[in-house]
Amino acid sequence: MGQNGHDDPILLFQAWFEEATKAEPADPNAMALATVDGTGAPSVRMVLLKGADAQGFVFYTNIESRKGVEMAANPKAALCFHWKSLKRQVRVEGAVEPVSAAEADEYFASRPRASQIGAWASIQSRPLESRFALERRVAEFTAKFHVGRVPRPDFWSGYRLAPARIEFWREQPFRLHERTVYDRTDGGWAVRALYP
Repeated sequence: MGQNGHDDPILLFQAWFEEATKAEPADPNAMALATVDGTGAPSVRMVLLKGADAQGFVFYTNIESRKGVEMAANPKAALCFHWKSLKRQVRVEGAVEPVSAAEADEYFASRPRASQIGAWASIQSRPLESRFALERRVAEFTAKFHVGRVPRPDFWSGYRLAPARIEFWREQPFRLHERTVYDRTDGGWAVRALYP
């Protein structure tokens, strides 16, 4: 039996995430995303969770960014949620794959117009010669898409991390923290407690 009687880590994550949305003062959907480059060197940054269900954890980005290039070369990644106000964290590891074009289009259309234009203007992870150059690109794309909808750029999409392993960590007195790990099996999930 898993943590809080949950055999399904996705249901447990959703319960914890709901609590975090009420308790965390800013960005309860913020998560650290770790990828590796071609030499095996790790890289980590914060991204925002946009969906979590039985299929996986979804986030969006420029696919030509450093993280996009790294995930294309090695389609495995790890996530870490840390909800300080709740004294909890969740770690997720697994394979990543692009979301469908329809999913990416739907999410892109739901974003504020300024964020849509920002996606076009930012050549993410490339050297920036000046802040003025970025502002000039924003102005160019604002003019280009002055009227009507802003289409999703081909270089902007989403990824879904299909969890193979999920660990739930909860702070306990005297640093005797509670850790429960779920490993995906052919028939569901194997659950075990870990020493703190």
